[in-house]
Amino acid sequence: MAVFSPLYQGFLTNRYLNGVPEDSRVGKGDTWIGEQLNEQMIKRLNSLNSIAKRRGQTLSQMALSWVLHNPAVTTVLIGASRPEQIIENAACIEKVDFTDEEIFEIGALL
Repeated sequence: MAVFSPLYQGFLTNRYLNGVPEDSRVGKGDTWIGEQLNEQMIKRLNSLNSIAKRRGQTLSQMALSWVLHNPAVTTVLIGASRPEQIIENAACIEKVDFTDEEIFEIGALL
């Protein structure tokens, strides 16, 4: 199975951890998902980011690792806009295993 938009239109990156940057997709109104980025969502994103940091990953790396952790998933399609994003996100394959505690924590946030 191929997964499209595993970074949830950029929400699962560090881009929105402190709110909505004016130059972002949401800030420009260029995405259908913008109304979902409320205070509660930002809190959840920051909680997920804390888990990612403990794992030694960025939020986007952990999100991709999470998707790839599912044995039914064979590939993910990301919409990178810069080469650096591809390099950063490709590192997700270094840590696709999750502890039971991490699975519980992430599941509770989702």
